Amino acid sequence: MLFNSYIFVFLFFPVCLLGYYGLLRVRQDKAAKIFLTIMSFWFYGYFNLSYLLIMAGSILVNYLFHRLLSGRQDKRLVILSVACNLGILFYFKYVDFFLGTINSIFGTSLLMREILLPLGISFFTFQQISFVVDTYRGEIRDCGLTEYALFVSFFPQLIAGPIVNHSEMLPQFRAIGKRPVMWEKISEGMGLFILGLAKKVLIADTFGAGVDYGYAEIAGIGRLDAALVIVFYTLQLYFDFSGYCDMARGLGKMLGIEIPVNFNSPYKATNIIDFWKRWHITLNRFFMKYVYIPLGGNRKGEARTYCNLLAVFLLSGLWHGAGWNYIVWGALHGLLYAATRFWQKRLARRQTAVTRDASERKTPLSDQEECTRKAVRQSGIRHVRDIVITWVSRIMLFIYVSVAWVYFRAESIGQANQMLLTAVKGPWKRVSMDLAECFRLDEFWYVIKVLRLDQLAYSRYILMAVILAAGVYLAMGGANAAQRVERMKYKPVSAVFYAVLMIWCVLTFSEVSTFLYFNF
Repeated sequence: MLFNSYIFVFLFFPVCLLGYYGLLRVRQDKAAKIFLTIMSFWFYGYFNLSYLLIMAGSILVNYLFHRLLSGRQDKRLVILSVACNLGILFYFKYVDFFLGTINSIFGTSLLMREILLPLGISFFTFQQISFVVDTYRGEIRDCGLTEYALFVSFFPQLIAGPIVNHSEMLPQFRAIGKRPVMWEKISEGMGLFILGLAKKVLIADTFGAGVDYGYAEIAGIGRLDAALVIVFYTLQLYFDFSGYCDMARGLGKMLGIEIPVNFNSPYKATNIIDFWKRWHITLNRFFMKYVYIPLGGNRKGEARTYCNLLAVFLLSGLWHGAGWNYIVWGALHGLLYAATRFWQKRLARRQTAVTRDASERKTPLSDQEECTRKAVRQSGIRHVRDIVITWVSRIMLFIYVSVAWVYFRAESIGQANQMLLTAVKGPWKRVSMDLAECFRLDEFWYVIKVLRLDQLAYSRYILMAVILAAGVYLAMGGANAAQRVERMKYKPVSAVFYAVLMIWCVLTFSEVSTFLYFNF
């Protein structure tokens, strides 16, 4: 079931809200938890009943490991648990990739299985691995089957994350019915859900139409077309995935559950380290805690540290998809991350040395007033310089990340290379009219006709330029959805704005599209 569908908005979630709060009203706290779990199973099973059976089996097996590991530290059991989870994930997600790689290297003809990938399997598998490992470490003492099933299957974040932690969710599930209903939180949740929905169906899907056209016509597009398509995908992916996470957090708030932030304006980052503190925060947290630190982290020398970082990013690429193009994407991020960390450490050592030398020199009292005046004059210059440096850094990082995303979107490394070569060496020609037509939204085109702008020679490009500018501003300069909701004032104007935005989104449901991260 999709968040951006009629059945979810007009049937599933209203039934979920009424049933959940109805049970809480009559003080049936345990029944409310069971009801949420049943609704979550319905939500997941709606896609495909076999998916539900796979997830239910995974929940039962991992809960058994949790019970066996509770109160005891049996390393063999935890290794077996992780192996079982990774084995299931490998079978459904990577077996064809593995067989295809063997065929291409050794010239064999092993039969590809073409196994259907269960939705969200990467997310709920990693979530359960972390739960079992934390049980082994003694961080989880006990958990009932109902709580555990709800922890894994909680529908707002089940399909595409974020990857939640037991310490974030179990205390909240245990507090169900013990806290008063907070109408302000419900209002915030509604606002966040609507903004996330708008990100997906109004912005991401619009950019997605241009991206699909560009990759379908890659052999015939020009240099400008290719460059635009690359930028379109960078924006599409952000608004699609962050839109899902905003909707997940909004749904959680409406149910009285706080889901962790997974995006914090990543395209405002000025370096790749800052980017990964803002993009898919919970996945980064998982790899740091369960891969990077167990590998030795930064405790075994600089060379080992950079190898560990690169290993994390290669695994991150492989987690996102079964293909060499995803591994190249991970390598591009890992190499820049390691280089940035090396450079930052070098600058830090140099700054420490400069500060130490300055502290050893004594400034005469007669010169202190002059130094103060100079500092005041230079502060304004530094402020302007800092702004320029910040924006130059953002733009350079945006370009680098956009190039890396090409390998993320392309069906193969060859197709990614072709798109990049076209953007650099392709023919110079006017932007394709067909590409511009992807942005011809009827509701906006009507406004253009009223203003008689459709009579201009390049009128078809107006909407594309406006939507691109709006997307870049929202991603790199404007407040994100969470910040906008926090500033929301409960007035009639706000209510009208969100109501109109919701109606606008619902009217686009006839052109339903799945979320990009459903593929991963």
